[in-house]
Amino acid sequence: MNNSEKILTVEKEDFTPQNPLIIAELGTSHNGDMQKAVEMIDAACEAGARCVKFQIVYAGEILHPNTGEVPLPGGSIKLYDRFKALELESEFYQKIKEYSESKGLLFLCTPFGLKSASILRGMKPKMVKIASPELNFTGLLEEITGWGLPVLLSSGVSRLSDIETAINILKKNFSANHTSEYERKICLLHCVTAYPAPETDYNLRVIANLSSIFGVPVGVSDHSLDPQLVPALAVGIGAAAIEKHFCLSRSDPGLDDPIALEPEDFSKMVKAVKLAAKDGHEKTIERYSNERGAKLVERILGNGVKELASSERENYTRTNRSIHALRDIKAGEILKKSDYAVLRTEKILRPGLEPCYENAIEGRTAKNLIPAGEGIRFEDI
Repeated sequence: MNNSEKILTVEKEDFTPQNPLIIAELGTSHNGDMQKAVEMIDAACEAGARCVKFQIVYAGEILHPNTGEVPLPGGSIKLYDRFKALELESEFYQKIKEYSESKGLLFLCTPFGLKSASILRGMKPKMVKIASPELNFTGLLEEITGWGLPVLLSSGVSRLSDIETAINILKKNFSANHTSEYERKICLLHCVTAYPAPETDYNLRVIANLSSIFGVPVGVSDHSLDPQLVPALAVGIGAAAIEKHFCLSRSDPGLDDPIALEPEDFSKMVKAVKLAAKDGHEKTIERYSNERGAKLVERILGNGVKELASSERENYTRTNRSIHALRDIKAGEILKKSDYAVLRTEKILRPGLEPCYENAIEGRTAKNLIPAGEGIRFEDI
């Protein structure tokens, strides 16, 4: 079975390369303003999105306060404080879910830890999205797999082995006698974790290979700036879903607004994707080769081998999750679960053990001082 035959099913609707799910990633660009959230939902709907995606943010689920400043498209900022300012009451998300669905849109949301996951589950979503940095967050994946919902799993800054581990966790919810269920309910989103990501880093031929290896539909979460190249070529080559950041204006203050598409460009993307879905592989590649140059198109298509893209390579083990000390842990102290958490490392802290060791280190003795925020390593316990 090739990727063109893989199907993502959400609420009895089938999404394929001939009918791709088009997702407008609104994220936190509303900045907690309900009126702006409504305006963004309206604009995304008018621009042709089938689905709008948001994020439930609690800073303590994502980062340690000692993370420091992080370079983002809008400039360097203290990311923990920025996330802290984005924390909202659960009622806000319930209202934007209801409004999105009143517009006929699918509502999609990303949790970053067990607290946000619990809030999201209480909202009874029709599907759930796991962001690339949480692909190795085993505790979150194990929570999500019990929901029985379709899962979109972003795979930026990951290796094949990381993807395999995550998908095997998610598959636990589906009986071995019903493998077609997981094949329709897990959609892998090929992604490059860089902001913005160069179009030539996307290696789109990996879509068919990932689908063949893992037996699931594959789409693309695109962080490149061009509104058409990656989305259209991805659908032409077999993507069942396209996710792209959306904003009202790139000059807005949202975290991702500098790399997002404004409504007019998002509409251009939708038209390009629909044309690629209609025309298929050969016509789409021929058209963009003629319009943009065959060499550029070939570089975007790549060699099909799953590996870390050059623009995201330095983020591996830092954007991903690992185990970090929540306080100064002195030599000789016995580790308790309240002493550590699974967090993103980012730039200035050291990475710790992988999240799968979260339960194994409880009760271990610290060999040396583990400063607050730093990753807990094997040599520390």
